[in-house]
Formats: sequence, C-alpha cells, structure tokens
Amino acid sequence: MDLLQLRYFRTVARYEHMSRAAEELRVAQPSLSRVIARLEAELGCPLFDRRGRRIRLNQYGAIFLRHAERALSELEDGRRALRDARDTGLGRVSVASETLLTITHLLGSFRAAHPRAEVRLFQSTAAEMERQLRSREVDFCVASQPLTGPNLDAIELTREEVLLAVPRGHWLDGRESVTIPEIADEPFVTTRAGHWQRALLDRLFASEGLAPLVSCEGDEPGASQDMISAGLGIGLIPAISRRVGTDAHVPVAWVHLDVPDCHRVLTLVWNRDTYLSEAAHGFREFATSRPFMTHRLTAPRRERAPDPAS
Repeated sequence: MDLLQLRYFRTVARYEHMSRAAEELRVAQPSLSRVIARLEAELGCPLFDRRGRRIRLNQYGAIFLRHAERALSELEDGRRALRDARDTGLGRVSVASETLLTITHLLGSFRAAHPRAEVRLFQSTAAEMERQLRSREVDFCVASQPLTGPNLDAIELTREEVLLAVPRGHWLDGRESVTIPEIADEPFVTTRAGHWQRALLDRLFASEGLAPLVSCEGDEPGASQDMISAGLGIGLIPAISRRVGTDAHVPVAWVHLDVPDCHRVLTLVWNRDTYLSEAAHGFREFATSRPFMTHRLTAPRRERAPDPAS
C-alpha cells in the first residue's frame, strides 16, 4: 500500500464516480480503476459496490476511508509543520465561509495587522465545510449553520437578526413587521439548498406548515439584495446589511419578521486535532478577541461641502 493508492481512493470515495475522480486526479480512468482494484486485493475486501457504471462506497470502504483520511491528514500536518519551521513568515491560514462578503473585512484587517501571514479563502456550503475540516483542507470555517463531526470546536462570533428585504414600492414597504402566513404567496429570492439563507427560510415556513415560493436561487447570498431591489422577489437579509448602509446603493425596504429566533449565528469552527500554524493561531485570537462586527467597514462618511456664504 502506498500514498498514491490512498489519495486515489479518497478522491473516488468523494465522488463515487470513476470518470469524475479521474478528471480531478488527471489520470486515465483505466489506470485509476486498476489502482483501486489493487488496493482492494491488498485489503482483501471490496471497498465499493458496483452496479454497471455506478459505484457506491460500501461499509468496508466507509471504515477504511476514515483511517485513510486520518493518515493523509497527519502527513499533510507534518508537511505544514516543516514548512512553517523552515520559513521565516507566520505560515498560512486557510478559511472557508458560505459567503465571502461575511469575512472579507475580517481577513483584510488580519492581513493588515499580520502582513507576513499567508491567507487562503474558500467559499463552501456547510456540507463542504465539514468535509474540509475533516480532511484538514482548511484551518477554520466561519459558519452560519451548525457543523457536526468528531473533534470540532466552535466559538460564537456574533448573533444578528435576519430581516425581510422587499423592493421599494412593494406593498410591505413601510410595514414594521409581518408574519409568515402573510407572505406565503410572495416569491422569494434565496440561495440553493445547503446555504444558511435557504435553511432559515425553509425552517421558518415549515414552522407554519408551509413551503416558500422560490422565484430565484443562487450560490452567493451577498447577491440577494441586488436581485430583490430589481423586483425579482423578497428575501431574508442579515441586519448588518442595513446597519452598514448597503440600501443606499442597493435600495430596499426592511421589515421585521414576527417569528421567534429569526437570527443568523456566525461561529468560528476548527478541528482540534489539526496542526495550526502560527498564522492560524494568530487568526483565531484576532477573530475572537473583539466583537466580530467591528471588523466590518461602515459606509464612508461624506465630507460636507463648504458653505459659500461662510
């Protein structure tokens, strides 16, 4: 058994599709199939159930995958530790978030305070974050949904109300609050399943025994306000967007939702068994040492023009 077999197996297990795994690994599919077959022969049992061209990770494969990921992760941690010991910089910190806009200013402030640190940023769904932490592809996740898995630690960064944003001139423009049944027939701009906006929307409607009418869905929560302003529907937007004055550039009206626990909770999550560079340790301290919202940039103040009469 060698490292190449383990890496190939992990990729095939992730996709459960030989062609896609071969494409990512940049190897010929027949060669990949032979590597997996040799690994199974060495282990003495099949790792996948095969039905025609379809393959599925079986119970033996699931057991072996946990150990293979652990072994590969330990080796990657060793490589990072040696690199950090050799280099004169602070090392690298890798962070994943559901929306890049949430942590852009946090990472910018950290980089300004620690210019020798190397920063890598990923945009991921909650399911992808769990995999990235498990495989140690990232050091931290800034998550808007609970992440589950062994050896995960988390610190709450902030908790904020989520508001309903509606286009200007909408019948809700000017309303202080609204209930879910009142907006049951309204089209919603939201994200695809797996993102926090969609998870919250589905939960709020399910609590009333309803399902939302989705008119537009995408992968970037930060684009929702633009689409709402354009009249494509209404949607859930965190209150920070109102406080930093984004409606001055993307005009919408804000309405409170008369429902319990309409909040977004941002947490910093990491795998306690993962090696952390000096940069990663610094980032965790930086992110948790002061209120999260202080890392965000407020709308710039405009200087008043001088009074000609003065």
